Amino acid sequence: MLDLPTDLPADIVPLSWLLGVWEGTGVIDYDVDGTSFSGEFSHRVSFSHDGGDYVNYAASAWLLGGHGQPRPLVAETGYWRLARPATGADPGPALLPPTDMLASARTVDDVEALRTDGGGFEIEVAVVHSDGISELYLGQVRGPRIDIATDAIVRPATAKDYAAATRMYGYVDAHLLWAWDVAALGGGLASHASARLARAD
Repeated sequence: MLDLPTDLPADIVPLSWLLGVWEGTGVIDYDVDGTSFSGEFSHRVSFSHDGGDYVNYAASAWLLGGHGQPRPLVAETGYWRLARPATGADPGPALLPPTDMLASARTVDDVEALRTDGGGFEIEVAVVHSDGISELYLGQVRGPRIDIATDAIVRPATAKDYAAATRMYGYVDAHLLWAWDVAALGGGLASHASARLARAD
């Protein structure tokens, strides 16, 4: 059974089924230019909120197998939010306070007005990897399923080639399932990794 908090900001209610800490294992399977990358990894993902109109995201993964101790893979941090125009009630950019300090909190009706014709909500996801790569994903949450694709990737000159990605998340049988396709190291967009995680908290 999925227990949802009752004190959430209205804007994160469509994403509330993600909240919590999730742990489990997954598999890597990616081929590019005759080189195959494969293996099993452990994964820990945290979705939390601090009262804002976004969900905090953090994830770490460790390669398992015949290498002695698990080997750290890239870690990520970021923010997930409903896509909507900024208003005077929103802070930012940077540390700038809202221009409309008297605006009331957003309501369920405000969020419902964002629902698409297909019954979902457009979302924006910003993710930064520990190797310096930053991703901006756009997509939709429809009930217990999320589909997102990169709109932009920024990488430092020192990072490996990484051109595009899509991710899918779903809540199935009390587990968080996800799949991540990438275009990396000169290869085209293809299946890269997937995992099944159980709630740890």
